[in-house]
Amino acid sequence: MSGTPARLRALLSADAPVVAPGAFNALFARLIEEAGFDAVYLTGAGVANALLGQPDLGLVTMSEMVMVAERICEVVDVPVIADGDTGYGGVHNVARTVAAYERAGVAAIQIEDQQFPKRCGHFEGKEVVSADEMVERVVAARRARSGDDGIVIIARTDAAAVEGIENAIVRARTYGEAGADLLFVEAPSSRDELAMVAGELGDWPLVANMVEWGRTPLLSAQELGDLGFTLILFPGSVTRTVTRAARETLDELRSTGTTIGRLDQMATFDEVNRVVGLSEADEFERSITDAASDGS
Repeated sequence: MSGTPARLRALLSADAPVVAPGAFNALFARLIEEAGFDAVYLTGAGVANALLGQPDLGLVTMSEMVMVAERICEVVDVPVIADGDTGYGGVHNVARTVAAYERAGVAAIQIEDQQFPKRCGHFEGKEVVSADEMVERVVAARRARSGDDGIVIIARTDAAAVEGIENAIVRARTYGEAGADLLFVEAPSSRDELAMVAGELGDWPLVANMVEWGRTPLLSAQELGDLGFTLILFPGSVTRTVTRAARETLDELRSTGTTIGRLDQMATFDEVNRVVGLSEADEFERSITDAASDGS
């Protein structure tokens, strides 16, 4: 089972920022944990791309995200931070989403101030709701969680690309004052804007989002931590890596009729089965057989 909200809060209070790569299924969540990261980010864009084969345009439903969250939380011990988009509707939907994510084992949920249906934070054409409407989402999320020590609430604003970075900072502060645990200003367009966010909102733990080829420059976790960011997301790094590797393998198979030239680019048969716990599953089965034969 995944780490608890209390465990995530402890990590966020440490000196070094928490780095959470994005996963869109349980296999890659296992790999993130195996690599030594302290948290997994369940990426809505990744689920849209991998589960639906569609762009991140608000097409993934709450129930689909909960399904993936449950699978991930079952197999990792680190905290899972999950994308909750806009909460999937009005305040009743927000409350239902928060409760469902918490039951699934999610340690933190990210809710944003885009209109529904939302768009990827690094796409053009985004629109945001009023700050008052987003405050209602934050209040509904707080009301729906199991208690003040329950699921961590991350309030994201996408207003930087719509209203400018200054207004986005004002919005984020408003969401923090409404009770959000972490603040997330999406898509600052420069290092100076990242520094501005950190400087103006330093009373709250802050999220930075590193999207390769996105609107925000790619800074290291160390650089972002030095600026004052607490949680660093790399939501699409795995998705983009796997997509290119799969395309290259398929191109070679199509052109040569074999994958032998790609073996050095693949995990071995045994390696994959080790990651997913085949030996542990076999040992469990043997223990059941032994217990049954002993009558115990």
